[in-house]
Amino acid sequence: MDTTDAEYRDLIENQQDLIVRFNLEGRLLFVNKAYCETVAKPREELVNSIFMPVTEERYSDVIATQMTKLFRPPYACIVEQWLQTKKGMRCISWSAKSVLGDDKTVVSIVAIGRDITPLKNEQKAIRKRDGELMLVLESGSQMYYTHTTDHLMVFVSPRIRDLLGCRPGEGKRTWTDYLTDHPMNASGLERTIRAIASGRREPPYRLEMATHDGRKCWVDVNEIPVVKNGKTVAIAGSLMDVTDRMAVEEGRAEAEFLIKDVSGVQTVSEYRARVAGRQAKGPRGYFRSILSKSSDEDDDEDISAASQENLK
Repeated sequence: MDTTDAEYRDLIENQQDLIVRFNLEGRLLFVNKAYCETVAKPREELVNSIFMPVTEERYSDVIATQMTKLFRPPYACIVEQWLQTKKGMRCISWSAKSVLGDDKTVVSIVAIGRDITPLKNEQKAIRKRDGELMLVLESGSQMYYTHTTDHLMVFVSPRIRDLLGCRPGEGKRTWTDYLTDHPMNASGLERTIRAIASGRREPPYRLEMATHDGRKCWVDVNEIPVVKNGKTVAIAGSLMDVTDRMAVEEGRAEAEFLIKDVSGVQTVSEYRARVAGRQAKGPRGYFRSILSKSSDEDDDEDISAASQENLK
């Protein structure tokens, strides 16, 4: 059955989508009823007017770049345009296709537009919620991440990127790229591999990592496998920078060793108790308690002598 021009026109005029045709100068050759109703202008006023006027330069550059695709195969493109309508500013997504002549040159362009403002508003709301959530996440001491079962980083907290010195625009890398050759790292890697294989959470562990500028930092790692249909698909976890804590712990261990070596005290707690008891005997007795194993007898003699002197 042949389709008449009137039937084609009925199909076009009764579409909810916007349909237009314009020449290479950008002037409208045809607009359907939906387009006229959207912009609240009669067809007579729209025909031969400039299509897609853009007031903001940034939108103009983007649209111009996309529309260059109309002049090379596959002679099609998709652009978004914020258009002033009777309902206010609306975002229209245009799917454009070139009409070619017998010599394969572009003679005109047909475009179909659809109002995607609700989708844009929803995306904006999602970005806002994501920003609020990120603010909450970034306000604590923990920094969050996810990586694939192949150890490729997917989501990385901005603070982790700052900690490791990741460069802007740097491509995705595996988290193992940042590990040093410290022996403790092997244990942490084994726990991650076990968690991926078993789908069960492993105990927290500590890693030494290297930054881009050569610095080393220590982090406590707490992670859990993400399991779907009985298979681990990712690892989600958190890091806590404990570099300063490690320095304190190393300093404490060194001090305990020195105390044991110099004074013979077996534990830090015993050492502190002994120091507290000697402080009542004055500075001289205090320093003797550190430097001499026989300070007990010396301090007792000092106290006796001091007492006799006071009685005189």
